[in-house]
Amino acid sequence: MMNTQTHITNYLKYCKGQKLLDEKTLKAYQIDLMQFHSKIAGTDISKITPGMLEDYIGSLHLNYKPKTVKRKIASVKAFFHYLEYKDLIGWNPFCKIHVKFREAATLPKTIPLHTVEKFLATVYKQHAQAKTAHQKKTSLRDIAVTELLFSTGMRISELCSLKAGDVNLTDKSILIFGKGAKERKIQIGSEDVIYILTEYRNAFLDEIQSCGHFFASRANRALSDQSVRRMINKYTAIAAIEMHITPHMFRHTFATSLLEADVDIRYIQEMLGHSSINITQIYTHVAMSKQRDILATKHPRKDFHF
Repeated sequence: MMNTQTHITNYLKYCKGQKLLDEKTLKAYQIDLMQFHSKIAGTDISKITPGMLEDYIGSLHLNYKPKTVKRKIASVKAFFHYLEYKDLIGWNPFCKIHVKFREAATLPKTIPLHTVEKFLATVYKQHAQAKTAHQKKTSLRDIAVTELLFSTGMRISELCSLKAGDVNLTDKSILIFGKGAKERKIQIGSEDVIYILTEYRNAFLDEIQSCGHFFASRANRALSDQSVRRMINKYTAIAAIEMHITPHMFRHTFATSLLEADVDIRYIQEMLGHSSINITQIYTHVAMSKQRDILATKHPRKDFHF
C-alpha cells in the first residue's frame, strides 16, 4: 500500500496535469498537504477518522486567521475527494464533517491617489536623473510596470506572466490570462501609458524576444513578482512614503477609484476578472469618499435652516 506522501505527490501531479492549476496554487496545495501529513504522520490514510480531522481543524484555528484556515481545509478536503474518486479510500471522512465558521471581513487596502501620484513622480524623476544607461533602462521598466498595474488593475501574477504577443500597443489592448486560465481583454485608456510601454518595449526588445515575456529581466528571463515587490519597496523608500505598498494595492486602488467615479460595478468586475459580482462588491465598502460626497451634497438636511 502506498504511503500518504506518495498519494500527495500523485495528487499534485494530477492537479498539474489534469486540473491545469498554476504553480502558485500547486505550491499552496503542497504546503497545506505536507502540513496535514506531518500532523497525521504514521497513520494509514484509509484510517483517518472524522474526529482526527476535527482535531486537525481545531489546531489550525489556534494558529491561523480564518481565511488561511479556510484555504488549508479546502486543500485537504480536495485531496480526500481525489482519493475517493480514485478509489484509494473506502469512504470519505469529510462526509461526516460540517465545517462552517464566520470569516472576519477584511477590507482591501488602497493607496491614496496623492500617494500614487507621488510614487509615480518619484519613478519618473529617477529615470530622468539616471546617471548610467543601466539605471535609465531599468527605471524605464519600473515606470512601465507601475503604470500598467495602476492603469489596468491586473494581478502581479498576471503582469509577470504576460507574453510578448499579449500586449497589443496598436489597438491599445492587453490579453490577460487570469485565475483558472480565464481570458479577458482590457484596454489601456491613457496615451501616456501607451507611450511608456512603447518606449519600454523598444528598449527591452532583445530581452523580450529572448524570453518571450513582455516584462523581462536583464538576464533575459521573465520578470518575477519578487522583483516587482522589491522595486516598489525601493521607490516607496526614495519617495519617503510611510505606508507599506504592495502590488495588489494598486489593483484595489484601481477598482475603488473607478467605483467612486460612478463606473458600473459589473464593468469593474469584468476588468478585474472576478468570477462573481459578490467578490467585486467588497469595494463598495471602501468607496467612502464617494459616500461622503453624496451625503454632503444630496441629502436634504443641507437645506434645513433654523
